[in-house]
Amino acid sequence: MAFLEITGLNKAFKGHAIIRDLSVAVEKGEFLVVFGQSGSGKTVLLRLIAGMLQADAGDVRLDGQSLLGVNPEYRDIGMAFQNYALYPHMTAFENIASPLRSRNVPEDEVQKRVHDTARLLRIDHVIDHLPRALSQGQKQRTALGRSLVGRPAVLLLDDPLRNVDAKIRYEMRLELPRLLRSFESTVIYVTQDYKEAMALGDRIAVLVDGTFQQVASPHAVYDAPNNTRIARLFGDPPINLLSVRPAGTAHGLTMRIADTMVALPQTDEALVGRECMLGIRSENVGVSLESTSGIPVTIDAITPLNNRLVMLLRCTDGTEVFASCPQGGPLEGLRGRHQAWADFDLAHALFFDTNDGARL
Repeated sequence: MAFLEITGLNKAFKGHAIIRDLSVAVEKGEFLVVFGQSGSGKTVLLRLIAGMLQADAGDVRLDGQSLLGVNPEYRDIGMAFQNYALYPHMTAFENIASPLRSRNVPEDEVQKRVHDTARLLRIDHVIDHLPRALSQGQKQRTALGRSLVGRPAVLLLDDPLRNVDAKIRYEMRLELPRLLRSFESTVIYVTQDYKEAMALGDRIAVLVDGTFQQVASPHAVYDAPNNTRIARLFGDPPINLLSVRPAGTAHGLTMRIADTMVALPQTDEALVGRECMLGIRSENVGVSLESTSGIPVTIDAITPLNNRLVMLLRCTDGTEVFASCPQGGPLEGLRGRHQAWADFDLAHALFFDTNDGARL
């Protein structure tokens, strides 16, 4: 039995279903990231787990006990909100201490827990400041401290890094796992940033239209997405999706990409003669300015992205393909349109059903 079990959860507002028959099991101490686009139901899910909303159907069980009918303050669940929700008239100390005060924890224990938490979060030097005197990063850590100080069994984090600047977001991506391991909390972390999901999660639960369409490790979600919708959500630039129909020959499987026939390393006979979508990530498309046996293309545009170069290629039939490579190679500094050749690393190819988008 998992530590936190969510089974058959449903929630609708005015007849519009937000959460649909949603189920997931989370192990004790696990860091589960719930990833989804705006409006997918992420915050509603957290509020159902916390008891701030009541489900229309389904159950939430913590350590084997159902939480149905249990008020939020008795669920042993902490929650940090996206907008911090700090009390403006209270110091950082009193904001962090507020959950303990509401439970009448002895004052010496309040002092110890708040100072220990602030020290771990590296805000002990601003503990006497009001929220208006805190930076965005310090506000974020204060809100996190308030949710952690009670040592909850489960911690719910509602996109806590969304409103901080890029530098703080990067630092907290590195620090959060360390901090949360020190509190030994089971964490459900909501985000709409796929890079954040990949960096933080032990597993990622991809929420689409109110249900989890895949729950797997970051590696599995990226390299083996369950469908084209998930494949498009992960990756920058987005995955290339091309219509193909693999054919069987005496020498194995082949398919036509643009106007060029290429051999497939796969031997899956179920692909033969089937209209499907070929999925290939940009990093698995090599580009050469010298004539090769690859696919003739024109480099329409090239731009730096982090430590890589991203190219928009145009095949002879007009098909557009994204490719990327590390900076510093022969394509560095290239400008204008150029004739080139693209080599698809089909060992990493994915195939999806044309009709429903499911991975084959």
